[in-house]
Amino acid sequence: MRRINASIGVDKRLYAEDIAGSQAHCAMLVAQNILSPEDGEAIARGLEQIRGEIEAGSFVFRDEHEDIHLNIEARLAELIGPVAGRLHTARSRNDQVATDFRLWVRHAIDRLDAALRECQGALLGQAEAHADCVMPGFTHLQIAQPVTFGHHLMAYVEMLGRDRGRFADCRRRLNESPLGAAALAGTAFPIDRDRAAAALGFDRPAANSIDAVSDRDFAVEFLAAAALAGTHLSRFAEEVVIWSSDAFGFIRLSDAFTTGSSIMPQKRNPDAAELVRAKTGLFNGALIALLTVMKGLPLAYQKDMQEDKVPVFEAADTLELCLAAMTGLVRDMRPDRERLRDAAARGFSTATDLADWLVRTLDLPFRRAHHITGEIVRRAEARGCSLAELPLTELQAVESAITDAVYGVLDVERSVASRASFGGTAPPRVREAIAAARRKYLA
Repeated sequence: MRRINASIGVDKRLYAEDIAGSQAHCAMLVAQNILSPEDGEAIARGLEQIRGEIEAGSFVFRDEHEDIHLNIEARLAELIGPVAGRLHTARSRNDQVATDFRLWVRHAIDRLDAALRECQGALLGQAEAHADCVMPGFTHLQIAQPVTFGHHLMAYVEMLGRDRGRFADCRRRLNESPLGAAALAGTAFPIDRDRAAAALGFDRPAANSIDAVSDRDFAVEFLAAAALAGTHLSRFAEEVVIWSSDAFGFIRLSDAFTTGSSIMPQKRNPDAAELVRAKTGLFNGALIALLTVMKGLPLAYQKDMQEDKVPVFEAADTLELCLAAMTGLVRDMRPDRERLRDAAARGFSTATDLADWLVRTLDLPFRRAHHITGEIVRRAEARGCSLAELPLTELQAVESAITDAVYGVLDVERSVASRASFGGTAPPRVREAIAAARRKYLA
């Protein structure tokens, strides 16, 4: 029973939040004349000593005290005597742990937002350096249309921006204080919940005492945001693995973010990207684990909720590590501009440009232009040449009105430059998007 009941091995990470919550609660009790100033001063002094002991590594955590709250309370009693027992007036471990956990998740969100911002900055730096670097754009992993390397990277800047928005939304919703809810029904003591909430940086006290101690929506929402952010990192990691392979050769990674083989000395394996890709499973598992814990719980607090911290702690730690690795990897990668350009010219990637030209210049319906272009592509395939290399006579054999002006749109650089609609891949548009993203995300 002691082994299954104890959570100190996990929740000792909440020590700073637990001490902060106790300090705010103590100050409120003194202000409300529930606790004498002398007792309040002794408690505050003891809590600061405990913080110092934990940070110095000299504090002894004991399983028999079960959790971080009782460990700190027991040590406080050793330091200041029976007065320590007054700290728990008008408070329960139910509202105490709910407060601690919200504070911890709030701090984790702030750390992750900074890490996401750093990763966006790395992507923006590479995008700016390669705003005009032509590469193939893919659908179904088949070459579709030419884009630029900078434009491609900017897609991930936007994804991470949405991730930051989701974490910010989660932070805003969780920023209500459970303190004062006590076990579930509130307290008969004349406490000031607003004062305690403000001292801890909460926007307001939680409105319902039952909900305050039993709600873990904020933890689930945090894990959902982490799972989606992990998915975005995994998608990019997959592209890095593909791009750095010999078959593609789009980018090169240094030894700093690759590893060798134990038997093949020539290998440069993109292990950082592969591990980021793999760790997505942890985020998804953490989300499902907590949803499963919560799915059948009646109100109010249940001991099941002790299992809420492991998935949140693991997900937060892992996402921070993945973001650090991906940020370094982005800064490290070097695109091969020539190889990217050559690949962009393959697969008849300017076929859409040809169809658009037929619509604009010959005033053909798009479906007719699409059919003509398909026939022209088949002729180029049969001759083993690109669209730009196909003789005019071959083009005119399909549509007699085609002139040699069509060759002006069959070049990949011209194709990219023509995509100047808002959000498009034309280099000036990409540079505009980079400038806007710097203002939006990095200012």
